[in-house]
Amino acid sequence: MTDIKQPAKTQFEHSFSDDAPDSREMVEIITEALLSRKGKEITVLDVSELTTLTDYFVVCHGTSDVQIKALADAVEEDLQKKMGEKAWKKEGLQGRSWVILDFVNIVVHVMSKEKRDFYGIERMWNDADVTYIKDSDDEA
Repeated sequence: MTDIKQPAKTQFEHSFSDDAPDSREMVEIITEALLSRKGKEITVLDVSELTTLTDYFVVCHGTSDVQIKALADAVEEDLQKKMGEKAWKKEGLQGRSWVILDFVNIVVHVMSKEKRDFYGIERMWNDADVTYIKDSDDEA
């Protein structure tokens, strides 16, 4: 009689389990964090029907490299504190002109206005369902 060994768990197993975080709740926390640090033109792109890479892109820009870092830090801190979630991967923290925080089912892009205009993530994913997040200051 032979023993059947269970396959080793992978780093991605948590992402597909029943206790995976709710993407909509995460987007809400992310947008609130970005608003709290005065992120500009916050846009949520629902790409879940267009790609298997992720469910949502959240895009915003800051007015300086210091603000871009503060925006990225606020997202990380709030998701860690409120949901226990950490970014799976982070890029651009040194350059601070385009920071990417990958939470697997949500990818956050915090950019300079120049990078955002040049690369046009919203234009590349123009078939996505788009939600524009308005700050109370925007309504005035």
